[in-house]
Parts: sequence; structure tokens; C-alpha cells
Amino acid sequence: MRVDATSAISTLAMVIVVGRVPPCSAQAGVLPVPEVHSVSYGPHGHDNVLDLFQAKSPKPTPLVIYIHGGGFAAGSKSWLPLPLLNALLHRGISVATINYRLTDSAPFPAAMIDGARAIQFLRSRALEWNLDPKRFGAMGGSAGAGMSLWIGFHDDMADPRNPDPVLRQSTRLQVVAATNGQSSYDPRWILHHIGVRVVEHPFFKPFYGLADSELDSPKAYRLYDAASPMTYLSPDDPPVFLYYDVVPRAPLAPDADPNLAMHHIIFGNLLKVRMDSLHIDCVVRHLDDYTSAGRTPETATQALVDFLASHLGLARNAVH
Repeated sequence: MRVDATSAISTLAMVIVVGRVPPCSAQAGVLPVPEVHSVSYGPHGHDNVLDLFQAKSPKPTPLVIYIHGGGFAAGSKSWLPLPLLNALLHRGISVATINYRLTDSAPFPAAMIDGARAIQFLRSRALEWNLDPKRFGAMGGSAGAGMSLWIGFHDDMADPRNPDPVLRQSTRLQVVAATNGQSSYDPRWILHHIGVRVVEHPFFKPFYGLADSELDSPKAYRLYDAASPMTYLSPDDPPVFLYYDVVPRAPLAPDADPNLAMHHIIFGNLLKVRMDSLHIDCVVRHLDDYTSAGRTPETATQALVDFLASHLGLARNAVH
């Protein structure tokens, strides 16, 4: 599957579906040199480094932490799409992009713990880097989308008495955006609602660290529940913008490509039902919503950025 990678959303979609994109290709765009480059935020070497692109402002700026996709098995902080970076900086939003442990290093919850610590680390350096610690958001594509939702819905992981000052910081977010994101990683939920056995997806067993004999065990059920963002959803959670480009939009046949299942809009539609019931702002959009109206994927990128900006205290534009 190939997509128009000239927009930020479509570049994200290519990362999600193909699995990897050459980070400095003409399609992905060459990122500028960040103001803060490859600084360590945790104890796991190159897996725990981040870049920070600072918006120009005399006052502390909001921050969006971008979390790359790649099925928890590939990717790096260099996968930040250039058009997305430029759009956020233009709105006065600083952008951090992170590496995190992939499944060849450690299974769940390692990636989620790393993402949460990166947020805590950035809060701990907010004064130094001209960031407003009360206006933090996160976003990503596919695995990065699921991580952003997981952290966004999870109770605050701050430990006020921890000897590590970073871990005393809050992990709470003010807004989340997700492209082709998963609101559940429970294969039973996915089979019931989307119709596909995702245990066949290459990400699945390495993500959980499970053997074939453990897939239907109490151990596995606990992991499925703990990994699914919807497990943690509560009324005090942040607003969410969800974008999808996989077709069809209806449930799939059991033998359908697991990639289609893992990036299906049903994840977003059912999350919205839950969030609406809790009176939390949740917008779900599909590529068809833009192309059928004669607009381009760039319109979706702008809508996503406008949503982030409005919930980070910047001038509100209409979310299309």
C-alpha cells in the first residue's frame, strides 16, 4: 500500500503500513538540527534519547511529544514527519521526538514506561528549555498512537517520594492525537469488533513476550488488559483526535490482512463512544472525510494541529 507522503498524515500512514520509511528520504523530508539533540532521558542508552525542536517564543511554550510507529519493532525519533514538525512549530508548539525500547530489547510495558519517563524528563527540564509543564500533549502513528493513548489515559505515574527527581514529575497529558491508533491490544476484543485474529500479526507475540502456549492463559489475559488504553479511560482524561486511512470501514473477514485490522477506524469509533459517554472531547476522522469533499490529506494534518493547539491553550480554530 502506498500513500501520498507529502503530507504529515500520509507520511505517518506509510510508516505504519510499510513498517519503516528511510528517515531522510525525499518523501519523509530532512529534519532540521534540533536545539536539543540526542539527550538521554533514561537509563537505557540509545533507546532512551530524545530531540527537542523549540518554538520561538519569549514565553514558555506548549509541547507535543511525538512517538514514532513501527509495530514496537522498528523506528526511531528521526521518523518525525517534517510537514507535521513545521506545522506545530508555526503554531508556537515545541516538539520532542523520542526513541524507546523496542521488542528486541524488552516486551510490554517497556515502551510505555519509556514514553512516560520521557514526559517526566521533559517536565523536569521545562524551565531550562522554555516549556510550559502544564501544557503537554502527545501524538504518534500506530504503535506511537497506542502509546500516546495509553499514557494519556493512565493514572498519573508520578512518585513524589522517589529518589530519582525525574520520576517525581507528572505523566499527565492535556491532549492526545493518534493516527491509525489502537484503543485496545486485546486480541479477543479485536476479533469480536473487527473480525481478525491479530495474534498472527508480527508485532503481537514479541510485544507481549508470549509463547504460543500462553496466548489463551490467565497471564496473557492480564497482559492484554494492562496494555489496552481503554482499560484506563476515566472522566479526567484528555481530549483526543483520531485519524484513520485504512479501508474498508466495516468489520473485516477473519482472513483479512492483520495490518488492516490493526489500523482500523473501529478502534476510534468505539473509543469515541466511550469518551462521549464520559463527556470528553473526541474527534474521529477518516481520509474519506477529506477526499470525498474535494480536500486533501493536508487538511487532515491542519485539523489535527488545530485540535492540539486549541487544547494546549492557543487560539482555537475550527476542527474540520
